[in-house]
Amino acid sequence: MLKIILPTIMLLPMTLLSPAKFLWTNTTSHSLLIATISLHWLSPTYYPYKSSTQWTGLDQISSPLMVLSCWLLPLMIMASQNHLQHNPTTRKRTFTATLIMVQPFILLAFAATELALFYIAFEATLIPTLILITRWGNQPERLTAGIYLLFYTLISSLPLLISILHLYTKTGTLHLAMIKLTPPTLNTSWADLLSGLALLTAFMVKAPLYGLHLWLPKAHVEAPIAGSMLLAALLLKLGGYGIMRITPLLSPLPAHLHYPFLTMALWGALMTSSICMRQTDLKSLIAYSSVSHMGLVVAASTIQTPWAFSGAMLLMISHGLTSSMLFCLANTNYERTHSRTLLLTRGLQPLLPLMSTWWLMANLTNMALPPTTNLMAELTIMVTLFNWSQLTIILTGTATLLTAAYTLFMLLTTQRGPLPTHITSLQNSSTREHLLMTLHILPLLLLITKPELISGAPL
Repeated sequence: MLKIILPTIMLLPMTLLSPAKFLWTNTTSHSLLIATISLHWLSPTYYPYKSSTQWTGLDQISSPLMVLSCWLLPLMIMASQNHLQHNPTTRKRTFTATLIMVQPFILLAFAATELALFYIAFEATLIPTLILITRWGNQPERLTAGIYLLFYTLISSLPLLISILHLYTKTGTLHLAMIKLTPPTLNTSWADLLSGLALLTAFMVKAPLYGLHLWLPKAHVEAPIAGSMLLAALLLKLGGYGIMRITPLLSPLPAHLHYPFLTMALWGALMTSSICMRQTDLKSLIAYSSVSHMGLVVAASTIQTPWAFSGAMLLMISHGLTSSMLFCLANTNYERTHSRTLLLTRGLQPLLPLMSTWWLMANLTNMALPPTTNLMAELTIMVTLFNWSQLTIILTGTATLLTAAYTLFMLLTTQRGPLPTHITSLQNSSTREHLLMTLHILPLLLLITKPELISGAPL
């Protein structure tokens, strides 16, 4: 545990002290080293917790997410290099330091075996994200986006704190391993029902569930590229992870507690997919597609079968990499044309032929084409939902159809069609961008050869 967390914290003095010439080189190489070392967490184990200390421990659910968050830090630093090019050195340092500050908190949140520590880390990730959005966003609307993010998170997480304290007064412990050993703590009384609702709502807002999702498109559109990658790939996963951790404590979930969440999640997958079909803004389209994918995760983790959990885990990891890659691609377009509007960035294939290969790969992954882990995850989740109730196949099937439709719509509008008249010359795609895309797509293609590493099933 510490051999990852301590070097991550030591990245901060490195950012602040390394000479301006070597700032990017040092931080990127150091964080890539940390990411490489963190891969040993994926090794299978028969123990419930590996590398456990008193308050933290890794099991099959948290280790893939930990590795994902370590893996994305160097990618975020690499993606931000271009738009920070002309900034003064101090500003570059503060930006990288803000990015690095999120990292220990995310790692703590995923590894915590104790609910109070989990809550603190869960809330602490909000502050650097807020700084990223409200300071380095592109438009003045970034302030409203920041306010949306702040208030949605705060309003939902105060009840979470209260219900964690309520749980503590009832059981006398907040340690997850201990809570599992005590008999089901929350029974059917109204207080316990409200407590379960409060526990779930905070994570549903973070996940986001359709209906509580309005902060997400705003935050994504206004955030700089690193902020978008951080939000899509890691902070949404905090919500899904929280649901997967909390629901077994409420087992079995009372029907009138999980029916609304399930219907909203499935209906939301359908609705957000159809909203994507008529988006004009590229980043907003990718943000709404995140909502529909995470809707499937929420639906699966409220059912609480082993298949559902492993499907949700697979989908979280593969969606983290895919949507992060899509945001990077959207950013490369934005840096060249300075517009996120789909109509103004058409027909880029003849100008950037290699980039359109990446676009094709990312979009096919987002559509869940075989042989990607996205397909495996969506199939697992659909089979679970179908097994739970046959009617869900109508919703999930339509959502899949619409996903394919808007993904192809995005691919065709950005790559094909007539070139807009105002685009006369574009700079070429750089090696840095190709490396960035490779590091996103390579894990996805490699993981399908051994998906049980990330499926969350005890091996």
